[in-house]
Amino acid sequence: MFVNRRKSERVVCNRFAKIQFGTGALPRDCQITDISDGGVKVIADYPEIPPEFTIILATGRPRQCRLRWRIGCEFGAEFMDRA
Repeated sequence: MFVNRRKSERVVCNRFAKIQFGTGALPRDCQITDISDGGVKVIADYPEIPPEFTIILATGRPRQCRLRWRIGCEFGAEFMDRA
């Protein structure tokens, strides 16, 4: 049986954002499929996702993230900075 370990409720969405893999790197397109106070679920077709990166939301506010899981093009990330 599936156990929900999330600390905050996720909201299903379909938002475009940017993902940046380091200082000075060009941001790349990605799609956020759900979001919460604690993190996001993302679709991005990149061969490698580093352990830490930045998501730039449509509001323009960057959020520092830590990779938590990945299956194919989908991955989940925890926000390292609290809103």
